[in-house]
This record gives sequence, structure tokens and C-alpha cells, in this order.
Amino acid sequence: MSKVGSAPSFFLGRWALSNSKGPAFVTGSLGNTSEFLGSTSSSLLHRVQQNDQEGWRRLVRLYGQLVLYWCRRANVPRDDRADVFQEVFRAVARHIGEFQRERTGSFRAWLRSIVHTKAVDYFTKRGAGTGAAGGTDTYRRLLEVPDEQGASQSASLLPNEEILVLRQAMAMVQPEFEQRTWQAAFSTIIDGRTATEVAEELGMTPAAVRKAKSRVLQRLRAEMEGLLD
Repeated sequence: MSKVGSAPSFFLGRWALSNSKGPAFVTGSLGNTSEFLGSTSSSLLHRVQQNDQEGWRRLVRLYGQLVLYWCRRANVPRDDRADVFQEVFRAVARHIGEFQRERTGSFRAWLRSIVHTKAVDYFTKRGAGTGAAGGTDTYRRLLEVPDEQGASQSASLLPNEEILVLRQAMAMVQPEFEQRTWQAAFSTIIDGRTATEVAEELGMTPAAVRKAKSRVLQRLRAEMEGLLD
């Protein structure tokens, strides 16, 4: 059993190394997801705060691609992203017990502030540009960019970042649903298509599409409450 406050380092290392290039970035429409993107799952969040190892795996799967994307935007070299990635999640492990949405703000803004701090630490240790990719200009830009903890969601989160995380969340619950149910929900939630359009494509009634969307959203809320805002 791992000690309280310790992330599963072996898993983090393998995950980060296999994904260090970062995501092939997502584009698309979020549609009307305001009804869902109000909170990261209290259920999953609680499991992580209790140091549940499967909860940690799911959290890393949910946010790992976004963390690597932020590292790439900070000009952390590809070969070093796995190290920064691990430092980020070690910091999350140390402080996740202190996270409270009402006091701290959204989980993603909180996580992004940690990524920002670790990216600055990385360039500081590299000598603020001595041989580092991006050099002194990169380091100075990082120092000038505030962390996102106190920023508004509209200022700190790009729409395609929201899609990236939401796609991961939906992929995590996909095995729990019949394929057509999940596809109907995906098309309406992620692609922003109407129930009528999706119904015609999948051979369903619009009412059945809306029901499928509602079922998947209900499951996402239960699993991801507190983590997706």
C-alpha cells in the first residue's frame, strides 16, 4: 500500500513516457455542455484524496494529456516532459487533500497553476536558458504569465482544452454503455448535433437520443463531479 499523499509513480512514469509527445490536438464543438461542465467528479476526487490507486489511474487518464499539452505550450522539451509530468502529479499528491473547490476554485485552474509552477522550476534548474530549449525568452515569458488559479474559466481554459478533457471522461465511461447509446450521447454532447440529426443517422427516435444523452450525462456527473469544471 502506498503512503497517503503519494501518487503511483511507476504508473505515472510509464504513462508520461508513452504519451510525452502530447495529444494530437482536438478540435470540434462543445455544443451546450454548460449543464454538465459545472464540476471534477466528487466521487473520483474523493477516491484520489483517499489515495485510492485506481482513482489515481483514472485521474491521470483524465488530465494527463492536458498536462502534457500545457508542458508543450511552455516549451518544455519532449525528452523532459515525462519528468515535469511526474513532478506535477507528485505536487498534486502532496496537496490534493487540501483542494476545496469553494476555496481554491476549479480543479483544472488549480492543476494548471501547478503545471505553471513546475515549468518555471524546470527552466530555473536549467539555468534560465543555458542550453535549454526556448532559452531565456521562454523562461521570462513563463514568469510573466500568471498562474490560472485566480483567473476566470473563460480566460484560463480554451474550448478545445475542454473538449480534450471531456473526450477523456466519456472514453472512461464508454464501456458501461451499449455502443449506440454512447454514440448518440457523444454526437450531441461533443459534436453539438441535434437529437433529430443523430436520430436519423443512428436509426433512433429523437426522444431515445435525448434519453441516451441524459443517461451518459448522469453517469459523468456521478463519476466526475468536482473535476470537470
